[in-house]
Amino acid sequence: MTDTLLDVENLWVKFPTRSGIFDAVRGISFTLGRERLGIVGESGSGKSMTGRAILRLIRPPGQIEADRLVMTGTDVLKASEKQMRDLRGHHASMIMQDPKFSLNPVMTVGRQITEALMTHERVSKKVAREKALEMLDAVSIRSPERVFDLYPHEVSGGMGQRIMIAMMLIPDPQILIADEPTSALDVSVQLQVLEIMNKLVSERGMGLIFISHDLNLVSNFCDRIVIMYAGRIVEVCEAGKLHEAQHPYTRGLLNAVPNLQSPRDRLEVLQRDPTWREAPSVSARQ
Repeated sequence: MTDTLLDVENLWVKFPTRSGIFDAVRGISFTLGRERLGIVGESGSGKSMTGRAILRLIRPPGQIEADRLVMTGTDVLKASEKQMRDLRGHHASMIMQDPKFSLNPVMTVGRQITEALMTHERVSKKVAREKALEMLDAVSIRSPERVFDLYPHEVSGGMGQRIMIAMMLIPDPQILIADEPTSALDVSVQLQVLEIMNKLVSERGMGLIFISHDLNLVSNFCDRIVIMYAGRIVEVCEAGKLHEAQHPYTRGLLNAVPNLQSPRDRLEVLQRDPTWREAPSVSARQ
């Protein structure tokens, strides 16, 4: 890494409940450079909450606390809402997991994509439309001109996912947080989308946080991997050495993944140890 785009130290995300404070993310620390950082873990481990907290998208009564949360030189926790609007999109974008809840149902696809660009750049509507059509074509949307004028309910789930990706990439952010960006896509389209994101990292010097359940995908695509369990980081490893991981939780996840080259009669069931939850979080800062 030549420089650090994101520095997170001792990040907590808390929600008050009737039975007390629930800690969704518990004291994690990591940095992001011009690299592909994968975050993996089962549902409820705090992966998506981490991504939302970075962009300060946790709504009250949720609370974000950190000793340090700095993005491209800006202290996120001390930034005004106006500063955060400038950061979101232009400096950092997040591809949400489910396009049904992220796309505005009363705005056309084209209007939403061009709005994402025109909010941060002074361009004409004509130029914005041209760039939007180019981006739709880049994420393998057939007939971009037709899709440009459609509403979100008129497209499939996989197409909606690609529209979300196009919308987040068009402002040319320095940091891209991708929350299960390929979960609703066919395998062939997955590869195309991953190639687009890989090109952005390598050619534009972007930083990518890739949140996923797919261990094999992350190990083949990312540079570093952070494994989360119960809101904490339990292990950090190089992506190419994921299968050499030592923590029993990581080993349990790997053993639960089918292997077509070495088929087994029965997949292992992850056996959790209560001590994992109370163990201190491992730092992924460089």
